[in-house]
Amino acid sequence: MTAVQLGRYPAARRVIAHVSDTHLLHGGAPLGGVADTVDALERSAAQLARLGHRLDAVIVTGDVADLGEPDAYRLVRTALEPLAEATGARLIWVMGNHDERSAFRSELLDEPPSDEPVHHVAMIEGLRVIVLDTSVAGYHHGAVDTAALDWLDAALAEAAPEGTILAMHHAPIASPLALMDILELRGQDELAGVVRGRNVRLILGGHLHYATNGSFAGVPVSVAGATAYTMDLSAPPRELVGVDGGRSFTLVHLFDDDITTSVVPVGPFPVVTSFSADFLAEIETLTPEQRLERFSRKPPQR
Repeated sequence: MTAVQLGRYPAARRVIAHVSDTHLLHGGAPLGGVADTVDALERSAAQLARLGHRLDAVIVTGDVADLGEPDAYRLVRTALEPLAEATGARLIWVMGNHDERSAFRSELLDEPPSDEPVHHVAMIEGLRVIVLDTSVAGYHHGAVDTAALDWLDAALAEAAPEGTILAMHHAPIASPLALMDILELRGQDELAGVVRGRNVRLILGGHLHYATNGSFAGVPVSVAGATAYTMDLSAPPRELVGVDGGRSFTLVHLFDDDITTSVVPVGPFPVVTSFSADFLAEIETLTPEQRLERFSRKPPQR
């Protein structure tokens, strides 16, 4: 069904769910003995299912599994593949520092096991999503080496009609959290030289376990909050504290000339107010002036 334009902006051309840091364990065991990561991911999928066929893709930006266990990847597929099938959305997987390349390839991509970097390109009609593997085997920091930069440069060589989204685990922006500077992405200056001026419309990242935004090489950067657990930015300085709460994912709306990113909390919450589909249908039949009056706060005339 075509959306009716009620204001200045038309409906988005593309709608993408950006999910990150699911950190599932074998058998669905609670992370740290506390966090129910399976339930959090299933809740996220249930909330996303409400979007129906408006959802074009689900991009998961790394740390899909906490220990890289094959069974953990199968659990993630069990949670997200029904969503993809129901909505027609494309599932796009990104390597993180907790993932293991061999199991990641075989269990998520249905490819032969390999320890080679997991770079790939996905097309959503005219929109190109470039997945860059920034993981470093055996370590938690990220890096882009010459081979990765050459691959990215070649991938960007051909123009995409709707531009490019670059998806990577280690987001190239600053963090106020203690110790995260040790775990940041290395080779950012070289990456900027490849990305700048190449019609990269947005960079998606994870790793930080809290939702944030910034810019890199003139490109907006959006980091999704984790579904596993959330870093507490109000913790005392030089302390790193992850809490069992505050989970979220991000919705990316791409317009012809703009992009918005919106943080969606995960969880069952009491409804404070709502407007039904019937109410919206009524509003669509009114003129712009009548719509303004319908939402007026002015007291009725006597």
